[in-house]
Amino acid sequence: MLKKLSLLDKLLFIVNLVLALTLLFSYSSYYISPNTFAFISVLSLFIPFLLLLNGIFCVYWILKFKKAFLLSFFTLLIGFQYVFAMYGLTEKKVLLNNDLKIMSYNVRMFNVYKWIDDATIEKKIYDFIKAKDPDILTIQEYHDTKTIGFKYPYKYVVMSQNNNNFGHAIFSKYKIIDKGSIHFSKSGNNAIFVDVIKGRDTLRVYNVHLESLKISPEKEEISQKNSEKLKIRLEKAFKIQANQVALILNHQQNCKHKSIICGDFNNTAFSWAYKQLKKGKNDAFEIAGGGFGNTFDFPFPFPFRIDFILTDKSIGIHNFKTYNKIKYSDHYPIMARLDF
Repeated sequence: MLKKLSLLDKLLFIVNLVLALTLLFSYSSYYISPNTFAFISVLSLFIPFLLLLNGIFCVYWILKFKKAFLLSFFTLLIGFQYVFAMYGLTEKKVLLNNDLKIMSYNVRMFNVYKWIDDATIEKKIYDFIKAKDPDILTIQEYHDTKTIGFKYPYKYVVMSQNNNNFGHAIFSKYKIIDKGSIHFSKSGNNAIFVDVIKGRDTLRVYNVHLESLKISPEKEEISQKNSEKLKIRLEKAFKIQANQVALILNHQQNCKHKSIICGDFNNTAFSWAYKQLKKGKNDAFEIAGGGFGNTFDFPFPFPFRIDFILTDKSIGIHNFKTYNKIKYSDHYPIMARLDF
């Protein structure tokens, strides 16, 4: 194959080969726990970028009528499930009056520390949620503000044991008959749950906030100079996430009701953590979402979907939307409409 290529194309093919092999290797992040091999979890963060580059090479070789396109073509074909995890072809729109609308939103404590130079952020978040009117609202990085309260008849709020200004909340139009918290040791993050009654059915809703990766491109330079420190920090966070996921899955085993897992996973749809939490469930974005579904306001043109709504497979998903024009936090709100 290389004999028929120009010198430039031979060099490009070598680059293509490295990228294809790296992508193939990164696919294993679904199946290898960070506690076994943490670096593969770090590599999983770059899968969207690797998919894009291999797609570009595939098109490049096709336009040049070169068989070299087969390298990236088969690499992408092997990982076709990863493509659909990154991009939804069309948004499913089945909007019924009896849908259950569930929203997940990391509100970054309603901008209490003025990350955004706008004194009205808190009210804007409240007005947005009021307009969308979800039946169940799960909030990560909740702050118990005194100025604005959500008008829901039922709620469950748990504030962090490490920081009283930081917590998680679930608001519901439906009666809460059980509730609890899954404590994550040595972490400000945690998971909470409620059991709600809708009609004759009981539904469990988990609000999950896994360990943060603490990536702040606006505060620190991401460069080769600090890459080793960043790698070590990420590997540590992924291992903590793996232990948190184990706690959630163990807790879920004792649930006799249909369940939904919502929240900020601080990880992508290519990660081991996501794969474990998704077992026996559908990703609402994959079933009914459109576009890249980016949920994190990353400063680079990089599709970062780290907020999810996962439902039992017996629950129909009519619609999923990412409100990526609502920039009141570093996360975008997401909402699914469910047949329950």
